[in-house]
Amino acid sequence: MPVDEEFEKLKDKSKLRLNVLNTGAAKEVEPFTLEGEGTLPPQGSVDFEQVEREVISALRTVHDPEIPLNIYDLGLIYAHDVNDEGDVSIKMTLTAPGCPVAGTLVGNVHESVRRVRDVRHVRTELVWDPPWDRERMSEEARLELGLL
Repeated sequence: MPVDEEFEKLKDKSKLRLNVLNTGAAKEVEPFTLEGEGTLPPQGSVDFEQVEREVISALRTVHDPEIPLNIYDLGLIYAHDVNDEGDVSIKMTLTAPGCPVAGTLVGNVHESVRRVRDVRHVRTELVWDPPWDRERMSEEARLELGLL
């Protein structure tokens, strides 16, 4: 099933309110999680620091289609953990719960990390707590958008 269809089913089952910007109000939302094996799994020991750098580079290749910046500098990645076996866990959010490309964006993040060399397994989770706000953006991102 395409990612967008799966996300739409989750939205229908959840208590997600559409067309409401992330204003900090608490929302109960079922997590949207993707899991999969890496496409270039490790053949021996893993330099997890190198994998972590490459994961961040991969995350910076994914752009929010409505904002001309990558999702990492926008502050949409809340956590990215890499262990020494090549397992990666990503927690991310969106700028707004009703984002029309939510399923696509989460899928793009997941697939970009799966393609990093020496990644054995990836778990990508869409979370809503804490709510995203502009303060999560990098200084470079705020400068580029004229927010400084």
